[in-house]
Amino acid sequence: MATWSNFNFQNGASPLMEQIIFFHDHTLIILIMITILVSYLMMNLFFNSYINRFLLEGQMIELIWTILPAITLIFIALPSLRLLYLLDELNNPLITLKSIGHQWYWSYEYSDFNNIEFDSYMIPSNDLNKNEFRLLDVDNRIILPMNNQIRIMVTATDVIHSWTIPSLGVKIDANPGRLNQTNFFINRPGIFFGQCSEICGANHSFMPIVVESISIKNFINWINNYS
Repeated sequence: MATWSNFNFQNGASPLMEQIIFFHDHTLIILIMITILVSYLMMNLFFNSYINRFLLEGQMIELIWTILPAITLIFIALPSLRLLYLLDELNNPLITLKSIGHQWYWSYEYSDFNNIEFDSYMIPSNDLNKNEFRLLDVDNRIILPMNNQIRIMVTATDVIHSWTIPSLGVKIDANPGRLNQTNFFINRPGIFFGQCSEICGANHSFMPIVVESISIKNFINWINNYS
């Protein structure tokens, strides 16, 4: 989860989030190189006076400053396109989770199992325990197995919401009358926090999401106990 004075990304808990962080670092390095080069040229222009009375054209320099930005854009575009296709790739999901956005809570259905559905409300500040987080913890967490492909189908009943968990690299809008789909793969156990990131009304910031990642054995035991 995000903590005070944390200016970096949260640690990635899925391969997709790790790839997003790698792409961010790759793009940032290119931007830093461009910034340094442009700053150096501007400083030279400020402190030097170049005068050439017979300079009429500079085809070579124009060719260079046309080709270089094009090459730079290719270095950014190719990893970006690769990442976009990876985000849409869906490989034989083990579990399908359905998430429905309401004002102002989420409800979940485990479509592969009978009678497993529940609502997830934010815990009010007055009811929090010492080990729970204000505005982030919920009364019913999503329990999912790690090291398995998971498909999530998202919709809404009233207005547009957005199901977002940064550390898993998942952000998908919940639109009324539409079923959106994405997938993720949790590669370690833990508790991952998210919130509705769509401005869907006055209380949209009070729609937290909590995913608890456990081993497949413990997940099967949870399914059996819930049923």
